Amino acid sequence: MTSDLPQVVRTVSELRATIAAYRRQGKTIGLVPTMGNLHEGHVSLTRIAHNHADIVCTTIFVNPTQFGPGEDLDAYPRTFEEDRAKLRDAGVELIFAPNVEEMYRPDASTTVSVGGLTTALCGSDRPTHFSGVATIVTKLLMQSLPDVAVFGEKDFQQLQVIRRLVRDLDIPVTILGGAICREENGLAMSSRNRYLTAEQRETAAILSKTLGDIAKHALTGAPLAPMLREGQEKLLEAGFDKVDYLEIRHEEDLSPCKELDKARPARLFAAAHLGRARLIDNCPVVNP
Repeated sequence: MTSDLPQVVRTVSELRATIAAYRRQGKTIGLVPTMGNLHEGHVSLTRIAHNHADIVCTTIFVNPTQFGPGEDLDAYPRTFEEDRAKLRDAGVELIFAPNVEEMYRPDASTTVSVGGLTTALCGSDRPTHFSGVATIVTKLLMQSLPDVAVFGEKDFQQLQVIRRLVRDLDIPVTILGGAICREENGLAMSSRNRYLTAEQRETAAILSKTLGDIAKHALTGAPLAPMLREGQEKLLEAGFDKVDYLEIRHEEDLSPCKELDKARPARLFAAAHLGRARLIDNCPVVNP
């Protein structure tokens, strides 16, 4: 690895020219979109990309269109130099770090919306969020035209939305999911974890434990609804300020799952507020 990698480009024209040069060398391209403030979870996605492509491009862009009113757009951590060092150590060859003006023209009037998958879970309380995600991901895919793109399973609803838009729009890219990376206490790694105090981090770990307990209990054949209600009560008693949802849904289309079915993989989803942080997590429910 040479000391001048990863190369940093900040315009779409530079990105396309750089990728075209790699293509002329016969190289395949992997894309890992991020909003920066990288942690081991992000780095693990670059390793997956390297396993499936010759060259990895990581994007760093805090996308304003996926933030709703009152959300943390201005406060969202921006740590570019730290991120670049982590990506250099991970062997990433290319960083695309545009500004807002490069990504959104002043008179832009086109958005991408994915129906069905976006109406529940995080879509219930954040009605504009997934349109912002779908639009920026579509733009990044069309700007870079990668062979594969990798997204984390912590945002499992987002992952399914992206898979659907790629299928529906016939975008020629393979979408891969990366397993959730967790801290030692089980808390799913997230850029927003830095909002938590030391005491809140211990409380936050109860979220993943609660999901694991419910997933195991579900396999006993007990009714799902009561155990989900009990799980919400436990989270509130533990110190969470609010639980947006705690639900079991079918993985493929995120439809409600009232009972487990061997033919349809299910997953347990949760979103809960703790201090300044809104934490999301999920885990598969292994069908009997």
